[in-house]
Amino acid sequence: MKSNEANELSTSFAELYEQTFKSVKEGQIVKGKVITILRREAIIDIGYKSEGILPLQELDDPSATKVGDEIEVLFEGLDEESGMAVLSKRKAERQKCWDDLVANANEGSVMEGRIFKKVRGGFMVDIGMEAFLPASLVDLKPVKNLDQYVGQVFPFVIVKINHKRKNIVVSRKDYLEREKEATRSRMVKQLAVGQVVKGRVKNITDFGAFIELGGIDGLLHITDLSWGRVNHPSEVLNLGDELDVMVIAIDKDNEKVSLGLKQITKSPWENVAQKYTAGTKVKGKVTNIVAYGAFVELEPGIEGLIHISELSWTKRVAHPSELLSVGSEVEAVILNVDKEARKISLGLKQMGASPWDNLGDRYHTGDVIEGKIRNITDYGIFVELEPGIDGLIHVSDLSWLKKVSHPSEAVKKGETVRAKVLSLDPQNRKISLGIKQLTEDPWPRLTQSLISGASVRGRITKIVNFGIFVELDNGLEGLVHISEMPHEQAEMLESSFRIGDQLHVYVLHVDNENRKIALSLKGASNSY
Repeated sequence: MKSNEANELSTSFAELYEQTFKSVKEGQIVKGKVITILRREAIIDIGYKSEGILPLQELDDPSATKVGDEIEVLFEGLDEESGMAVLSKRKAERQKCWDDLVANANEGSVMEGRIFKKVRGGFMVDIGMEAFLPASLVDLKPVKNLDQYVGQVFPFVIVKINHKRKNIVVSRKDYLEREKEATRSRMVKQLAVGQVVKGRVKNITDFGAFIELGGIDGLLHITDLSWGRVNHPSEVLNLGDELDVMVIAIDKDNEKVSLGLKQITKSPWENVAQKYTAGTKVKGKVTNIVAYGAFVELEPGIEGLIHISELSWTKRVAHPSELLSVGSEVEAVILNVDKEARKISLGLKQMGASPWDNLGDRYHTGDVIEGKIRNITDYGIFVELEPGIDGLIHVSDLSWLKKVSHPSEAVKKGETVRAKVLSLDPQNRKISLGIKQLTEDPWPRLTQSLISGASVRGRITKIVNFGIFVELDNGLEGLVHISEMPHEQAEMLESSFRIGDQLHVYVLHVDNENRKIALSLKGASNSY
């Protein structure tokens, strides 16, 4: 009995002894008390059935650690040889930081950290625990000297959290972009059209320059650099220049700002009507030559155009460069001023006398002239009487008898022709000429024998959908309408007739006023 009672007491005491120890799991953070400090380790009582070993190198200041100090450590398990608990203060701190971070931050959160080490591909950052910063995410632009960042403290954006591996990737670039975007939005709201702001030339392109306004970039277009002509922005600006510019447009949706430099000064076009009037002579410099004319600068910001047609009275100019060159000084006459459209029309040929001025002294109605065909159009031909003076022979004035569809049927470009002056209009610079007027009108004489019902012979000259044209032996031309043909021929014109065919026709009537002759095939004896 005594033996049994002793065993029961022993068992109860062992159970009570076990219950005095904490239940600790691997990976758990616990508080412990330093009970012994050895040469390289500290013995820690964590309330477990065995003490734990903590390497002194994990302590922030081993020399300041004393017996009785409380320390938070992570329980890693039991050492198989010694049976003592293996502890880690650093891992406890890292685990605690990780738990705090997961509880209070996520991907996209901003945390401050210190770059403490450069590693392959980037940096290690202390944000309370170690995080990786890729080199590509350290700044907005690629950086050559990465060493300059080591030891510096910056805000970072958490871009990735790997819970399984407990890894964190951060980005300073993302933070800077957020700040830049916020600054840009704030500045766009503060700016107003018409406001003059200070800026710095950040970049120069062919179409303008980008001006940094302190958190936002604005575009200064080449057309808004100067009231005068600018071929390239580099003629006016240099990189790094500081200047005042005016806000001329704001796109708040896309956060874009358009700037102007010339708008700060008064437009020279405001007083253009008082300074320049039609008919006055002006001097200027040729600034640009294009196919249709030359631009002349009269003063900075004021240009006029000499159209190619206003270069010479007599010379046929194919391109303005034949007479003018960029940079040359010219004197011209103002032809027109359009202040609203900001256009001034100039004339170079007006500096000399026009060959049209004394036209009546050289040409008179009824004169017979001789000239070269310079141009052929659908409605007539232009004949050069002298340099700068052309006369028009209308298609209807080419022949008394022949119906000319196009002038090219009768003449060719470059040919020399004789014609009679029909009318002169120097004010509108027009001369009407005629070739048929060189001879007497034969119509009255030739139509005397063409009485209604007369049978005449002729040759087919044209076949149209409403009939056929027949040239009579006397040279006059008449029309056989389809209504004046046998039905079977009218139905099949193309197969019934051929150009050049000779045939007999009857004269229906002669319209002397409109010079038309109506013919008929009905009753005529013809064989094809």
